[in-house]
Amino acid sequence: MNVIVITGASDGIGAEMARQWAGRGKDVALVLAARSVDKLEAVATECKSRGAQVLVQRCDVGVQADCIALVDAALKAFGRIDTFVNNAGMSAHATFEDVTDLTWYETLMRINHWGSVWCTHAALPHLKKTQGRLVAVASLAGLVGVPGRTAYSATKFAMTGFFEALRVELQNSGVSVTIAYPGVVATEIRYRGFNAAGQAAGKSGLDESGAMSVEECARLIVQGTEARQRDIVMSTKGKLGRWLKLIAPGMVDKMALKALNKH
Repeated sequence: MNVIVITGASDGIGAEMARQWAGRGKDVALVLAARSVDKLEAVATECKSRGAQVLVQRCDVGVQADCIALVDAALKAFGRIDTFVNNAGMSAHATFEDVTDLTWYETLMRINHWGSVWCTHAALPHLKKTQGRLVAVASLAGLVGVPGRTAYSATKFAMTGFFEALRVELQNSGVSVTIAYPGVVATEIRYRGFNAAGQAAGKSGLDESGAMSVEECARLIVQGTEARQRDIVMSTKGKLGRWLKLIAPGMVDKMALKALNKH
């Protein structure tokens, strides 16, 4: 049995990864976690129809006790964990000087970074037993600082640093660490993310033209996870930006500015 835990599985990339893994056969058991149980149940129904066993677990990754309870629930139901996908996260878009109360910066760090740290800490001993796969869904904003996304980039850079260091620590354990760096993907995450006042933005601050489909993004993460890839940088622009940052950082700054929503 291949037991796969996915946080942030109620919609978007997480839900689509669940659906794609569910189609892999009857030996797949999915543990789907998010705050919205109703949405999780809908995704679970789809996954069950594709032949997977499914457990739904309410989990707010911004609460350490929920992260521990998620791992405990997976073990109680299936007895093992083979893959743990840290996908839950929240977006934000605000120019730093427009922010008057930085409280939501701390909230965002707790969700995006600490949520992954807490889940990983709880799951790691069990992943070692199965020589499993650990996945972090970061962002291109975790490789290149994006204007208007100081808070979001900070959380994703923190994720990247944590999982890169952990990968080296685990190199003799049999546990692989895969970091995915999606660019702009056609989901609602940016619309629900924080604005300068710490409220739901209701719009995207990025240029959405040419956004990658959720299906393609999820497929790349699923395939990369199964192949135990180190990094999954998904677009040509993302790959180019990663290397240009080393040799022509000023050009990357201009590319980042162009990525902003021109409206």
